[in-house]
Amino acid sequence: MDLDEDVNTPTTRLLTLLNVSALKSRKRTRNEDPPAHEKLNKRKTVRLAEDIILDLAPSISHDKTDNGVEDAIEINDNIDLQDTAAPYEQHYGPNTDLASDASRNSVDQRRWTSSREKVGQLSTVFSLRNEDTIPPRKKIAKKTAILERLRSSFEARRSKLPLGQRQFQDDLLSILSAHLDLYHPALSLDDHGSIREVIALHALDHITKKRRRVLKNNERLAHAKATSASLPEDVQDQGFTRPSVLIILPFRSSALAWLNALTTHTPSPAYQIENHSRFLSEYGLPPDAVDKLAIAGPGTYPRDHVETFKGNVDDNFRVGIKLTRKSVKLFADFYGCDLVIASPLGLRMSIEKEKSADFLSSIEILVIDQMNALAMQNWEHVQYVLSNMNNLPKDSHDADFSRIKPWFLDGHSSYLRQSILLSPFEMPEARALFNNTLKNTAGKVRVEKIWPAIQVPDSIDQTFAPFDCASPKDEPDKRFAYFTTQLLPRVLKSAVQSANTVIFIPSSFDFIRVHNYFRKQSSVSFVVLSEYSTNQEISRARQAFFSGQKAFLLISERFHFYRRYKIRGIRNLIFYGPPEHPQFFSELLSFPFLDDGVEASDVVSRVIYSKYDKFRVERIVGTKGVKGLLEGCL
Repeated sequence: MDLDEDVNTPTTRLLTLLNVSALKSRKRTRNEDPPAHEKLNKRKTVRLAEDIILDLAPSISHDKTDNGVEDAIEINDNIDLQDTAAPYEQHYGPNTDLASDASRNSVDQRRWTSSREKVGQLSTVFSLRNEDTIPPRKKIAKKTAILERLRSSFEARRSKLPLGQRQFQDDLLSILSAHLDLYHPALSLDDHGSIREVIALHALDHITKKRRRVLKNNERLAHAKATSASLPEDVQDQGFTRPSVLIILPFRSSALAWLNALTTHTPSPAYQIENHSRFLSEYGLPPDAVDKLAIAGPGTYPRDHVETFKGNVDDNFRVGIKLTRKSVKLFADFYGCDLVIASPLGLRMSIEKEKSADFLSSIEILVIDQMNALAMQNWEHVQYVLSNMNNLPKDSHDADFSRIKPWFLDGHSSYLRQSILLSPFEMPEARALFNNTLKNTAGKVRVEKIWPAIQVPDSIDQTFAPFDCASPKDEPDKRFAYFTTQLLPRVLKSAVQSANTVIFIPSSFDFIRVHNYFRKQSSVSFVVLSEYSTNQEISRARQAFFSGQKAFLLISERFHFYRRYKIRGIRNLIFYGPPEHPQFFSELLSFPFLDDGVEASDVVSRVIYSKYDKFRVERIVGTKGVKGLLEGCL
């Protein structure tokens, strides 16, 4: 192979890293005398991509705590590094079969076999490689796969939980411990805390197992050098950089909730949490701040709005967390931490500022929580972060390449990464990510939910208006054409429907398009409420619409997501598309009844939809009702 043909190939980049690392290593050790025993010069061969073989000698990995002393291993841990049957070793071991050419090709060619399986209380869809002969039920790991030190305290804490909640946690833990990808698009507010605690336990278990193997191998190498024995060769136990778990969240308040979940598994006095006061200061509200959502009486705001926006809702943050046997250090350097909690915006700004995403090169567990909120922020930031994960690093960062697992060196770590996606409902963006981006060769599991129909008064004049669309690329234009040439002209001809009318628009791009269209219609009076509206603009628009000065009110879904105002004066509702958040549909239909004397028969609702709105329509009419509505769509 001519390496000059393409300097961006994995092999070329890796060779560059090795050369830089070797130069640094020689500079550090040029004054040290090698041990006399000839066995210490034995070389370890590592096969890289494109059949290039490098010779590497294993050495001690110097990951140190703050006081410069390497972390210790508990004597009673009984870690068997040769236990290849353990779920962790089967998936993340240096010689795992999941990184083979056959496994990767199967995933790349999307040769999946799907089947519906019941995992305890959960209805799931398993997707496994066609060549995978292990039945889905045998894939599920026992909760005893969790280390005893973590599991015993977890079991003690949850002994008072209702049986159903404990069963839910066990079901999730059995999937997670098998290192399968998990997509849960039906997460309720009641279950969110439980699943956070389980995933935090799983992440800590993973980090602990990884660190103990590194430290145990350090001990073996040190003992071999001290006794002039042969160096052990089976010490490939790490990635290019230390961080192995990434949790992506929308707000600082979310990070605080996840830290609380993590620290429930690291209680005092067994663990010391360093910089905890600083974290509470930066990720909570200032001492003199008043959280109106938290102190509001029941029913003042919808519960999901309170849970999402109470606390510190800054969306630009990133923090590294380092774990040792007796401490949890917050605000650790990214290259010296084990776990990163960050927002997509925070990560993107860090990557662009440093011009490097090397700290994401060795992520083995990815968690994306509150995906609905992330979609309301900017989904492109999520895609940007994912595109910068599990790539070969630009710099060696003093990595000991003899200790790096072969599938990291080969650039195949994305096929071993476990991804956990959490959302209260299905979204096309999340399903596309799950179907097309995730490559875990162990397989993936999607939780299913049977959605009930939203109950509305029978007397409301409610119509679902389909439009034909053969391609998702044409969908925005087809929807706009149907709205401007068919639905809106009929509305404008009606004296009743052309006043007191709200047009709710889910997509920001569609909102801008419809807004520009209305601006060109001189005969139509309207006001708008968008996520960019100031408090003064909101007040004026609401008053003008309620008083009848303006006939139409355009509302973006992002505005309602962030503000959740109650709008008075509504008699007619046009949903330019079904709301992404199903509760918005029932909320908007309840607003007309805020005014005195309004009967259900006075309210008209129109919903424009196509077959590509299946997820959103299903959440409104229910799983049973959506099939009939979609049969009329081409």
